[in-house]
Amino acid sequence: MLDDMRRPPRLTARPGVPPVRAVERAVALLRAFAPERPRLGLSELARAAGLDKGTARRLLLTLAAAGLVEFDERAQLYRLGADVLGIAAAVEAGRDLREVAAPVLTDVTEKTGATAFLWVHHDGTALCVERVRAPLLRIDATWFTVGARAFLNCGGGPRVLLAYITEEEREAALAGELPQRTPASETDPARLREAARTIRARGWELAVDDFFVGLAALGVPILDRRGAFVGALSITGLTAGIVEDGRPRHLDILLGAATRIGEQLR
Repeated sequence: MLDDMRRPPRLTARPGVPPVRAVERAVALLRAFAPERPRLGLSELARAAGLDKGTARRLLLTLAAAGLVEFDERAQLYRLGADVLGIAAAVEAGRDLREVAAPVLTDVTEKTGATAFLWVHHDGTALCVERVRAPLLRIDATWFTVGARAFLNCGGGPRVLLAYITEEEREAALAGELPQRTPASETDPARLREAARTIRARGWELAVDDFFVGLAALGVPILDRRGAFVGALSITGLTAGIVEDGRPRHLDILLGAATRIGEQLR
């Protein structure tokens, strides 16, 4: 499910430092919102956060006072507040990479007609830190926005991350949830390890129908000037636009773009 993709693994409290339950509950309410669910009712929010409606309402009132949540009286629905954008702007994860890569992604989309994504590994998932939408909205993978997460067993960009992260990070990801999104989704850890070796050896990944039937994705790694892995670049679109005679289309464009990004990174 999309909300599962967007939700990072639950953090474990440090020994001797108990978590603050009210903060955990408030965070759960904020995480209930998603691109395809930007406005939610009290019952939906309470259910998503595992709370009773009275507790959810009190927490939402506090979040609203802080500017993190807004309430539409007429529709009786909640939505994230504008102050969330200010907090998001301060996030450092992938910032330097994103600033360098943004114009390159625009160029990739213009040349390929596909939606371009920039991914980094974070807490066992693929975190989307930049996206440039395809000009044809009907083929846009709208479930992926900046800040969205994906598991590493599906998709061109996420599977490239699986191949290039450290062995310890890979094993941690493979020990977690590996969702079967479509019949083509690979969920067997042993086969995913083998796939990771193959991806790393050839330097790219072509994923077809494994995230959404009818779509394909092509992903390549981004290496900085020292050769260190920093993230993945991918494109997504209708399979006919990404695959030709079983081979990836636009591979040279994507590899060139990844090189351009890497050369600008310090």
